Amino acid sequence: MIREEDEMVSAAFEIIVEVGNARSCYIDAIKAAHDGDYEQANELIETARKAFSNGHKAHTGLIQAEARGENTSMNLILTHAEDQLMSAEAFGILADAFIDVYRRIDQVEGGTR
Repeated sequence: MIREEDEMVSAAFEIIVEVGNARSCYIDAIKAAHDGDYEQANELIETARKAFSNGHKAHTGLIQAEARGENTSMNLILTHAEDQLMSAEAFGILADAFIDVYRRIDQVEGGTR
């Protein structure tokens, strides 16, 4: 059975939207931590992780379809979705690291930034 093109495009756009939202939240979390608002940073990280998870689930659905023998054609939209997924994952890793660094700086400096 061949996967319908519109289903693949729909899944790709779902990935793009969800992980794009996640990436934006990760960036905003870094900014919040920079400003010393760790409660807001934590909330944004949680929101980002949920959005990323939604995008990852859509991605997993495409992989599972391919594993079942359904042909998923690679096109520019799906390539963009894959790129956005990897970018958001990297931003998540960096956001966690930056928030930790800002916390350590504030502990050393006594929160004077």
